[in-house]
Formats: sequence, C-alpha cells, structure tokens
Amino acid sequence: MSTSAKYLTFFLWLLISLAPAQAAQLRVAVAQKISEVKIGTSTTAIISDENGKKIGELQPQQGLTAQSSNGGIKIGETQVTQFFVQPQQDGYIWIGDRWYRGSVRVISDGNQLLAVNYVDLEQYLYSVLGAEMSTNFPAEALKAQAVAARTYALYRSQSTSQKPFDVDSTQASQVYRGLSSEANTTQAAVKATLGQIMTYQGKPILAAFHSASGGHTENVEDIWTSREPYLRGVADDDAGTPGAEWTKTFTTNELSQSLKINNIKSIAPDRTTQFGSVVSLKIDGDTSEILRGSKVRTALKLRSLRFVITPTPTGFTFTGRGYGHGLGMSQWGAYKMAQQGIKYTSILSHYYQGVKLGN
Repeated sequence: MSTSAKYLTFFLWLLISLAPAQAAQLRVAVAQKISEVKIGTSTTAIISDENGKKIGELQPQQGLTAQSSNGGIKIGETQVTQFFVQPQQDGYIWIGDRWYRGSVRVISDGNQLLAVNYVDLEQYLYSVLGAEMSTNFPAEALKAQAVAARTYALYRSQSTSQKPFDVDSTQASQVYRGLSSEANTTQAAVKATLGQIMTYQGKPILAAFHSASGGHTENVEDIWTSREPYLRGVADDDAGTPGAEWTKTFTTNELSQSLKINNIKSIAPDRTTQFGSVVSLKIDGDTSEILRGSKVRTALKLRSLRFVITPTPTGFTFTGRGYGHGLGMSQWGAYKMAQQGIKYTSILSHYYQGVKLGN
C-alpha cells in the first residue's frame, strides 16, 4: 500500500471513529382513543401533512385543537388524515395536558385520534426514570433502571415497525410523563449509561422490572407464558421497603361483585409457584370455579400475586408481599443494593442472568 493510500485509510478510519452515533428515536403513544387533542409549542413549529408537505406554522404559546371529524382530523378549516408538528430550535411540545421533548404525530383512527410523541431514546429515558423510580434513589439504582428501561424500549421496538407506535406511556409499557418527571438525577443516570443495553445471544432482552418482589423474584414462565433463560427467580432483599408487605380485606359481597361469583363461601390458592406466587385460585360459591391468579389480582386491584388468604367474620383478608409481577429487576431491591455500595452493573447481573452489557 502506498503512503498516500495509508494516509487516506487512516483519515477515513478517523472520520468514522469520531463521528457521533446516530440517535435512536422512539415513538410513544401519549394519548389514545380521544376525540380531540390540544397541541402547543415553546418555539415556532412546522405543521406538515402525511406526505411531509408544509401546511402551516404554529407560533410559541399559540396552540391548536385537532378534532376527529368524518373519519379524519379537522384543524381549523383544514381536513387531514394525519399531521405532524415539529418544534424548531429544540423547542418543547405540549400534547394534551403536559410538555414533552421531540415532536408529535396525530393520526386519525376511525372516529378517534392517536397522538404519538417522536422523541430521542435517551431523552425519553430522562422522563421514564423519574416516573418509574424515585428521583431520590441512589445513583447506582437509577443507572440500573436506565439500562433496563433502555433495553426494554429497544426490545419492544423490534416488533413494531408496521405499527404507529413502539410503546405507550402507561404501565403496560413504561410510565412516561414528559418533562414533568425529569430531574437532574435522572438525566445524570441516563448520560452515565449512554447507549448501554443488555443482550442475550446478541439481541436486546425483555428487561422486565417491578417495584418489589416480596423476598424473591420469579421465573418468567410461571407468571407469563414464554420461558426466557435470563429471567430466573433470584433472592431479593426488599425487607422494610414500602413495597415489601401489604394487606387488603374484602367483604363477601365485595368479592362476589368483583369476581362475578355469587355467595362466595371459600377462596384459596389452587396452584402456586415454588416462590409462593398464586397461579390460580379455587373459589366456591353458587358455582365452583378455578380462576387465574392474574385475573383475580386485576379484579381486586391487589399489589401482587404473592399472598395468603384468611377468612374474617364478614369476608376474607389477603395478606401479601411485593408490588408488581415479580419478574426481572426489583426496584426496591436495587435501591437496597445501591445503598450497600453495589454498582449498577452488578445489580443488573443479579436480576438478569447470563446477559451481556454493551452499547
């Protein structure tokens, strides 16, 4: 190779190595099945239609209201099937009832509207950390949450290319509240773990997490359906934390109304996991039925599936441990590990078995 060719090769390598990584963008459904949505911006914004054609501008603090109309969207006197609002100069955007980073796409869905926030993945995490975990948690716990939340978002986005959004803003995905849940601590944790995700056999993992396990996390196939080798039950010290223990009492009538079984006489676990979560329950009333634990938990708004049931003179008391599904990382467990000086990488390797941490 000639000297000039060597210099050219080195120059090209230098350009590539110094080039900034392309930011990943996430599509977050922040408002679904609504008849109208209010949009505002902090800077001048460009409004464009579904073909990218500019149809107007939105001035700072001016605002507009988009309404579902005849299978489309009405903005003033303009009718479209969808539209984008892109703030200029890194401005913020108001969608519905709060401020967000990024831009918004509003889509007509029959006689309803869907508002999707397009946001940089790292900036999305600023908000998720503050919504899913206290901003006052130790830094190492927040870093662990940042990696888990980033991994989960990328895992979800692998299968959503043909859908209008990757995740929603609720617990069904990850809680996301825009600027209102950001803090200096959440931004610092995201920046300290920039781009880091957990993989198994080269792919982002299903990085499930929950508030507290009640002493031990679960194997995923015992709670959900598919088996994942990295979501194994592990010991979890969350004793004394707000999510560790709970109690809820119901009258017989309240249970009957919630579970749709009249005159309940007895209710008891039918099948449990090896770590004590209730997979199914046998309920005797006017009829005898076996119900899935998850269905009972949802109907009764219980904190977890790990509980015992005792009869009372007027009904039954559920005494439980943990808060959430019990899979993957326990947030209060991570809190206690971080308090003990354990680094976020070790926290993650404890809750997610056999995974690799990389960018």
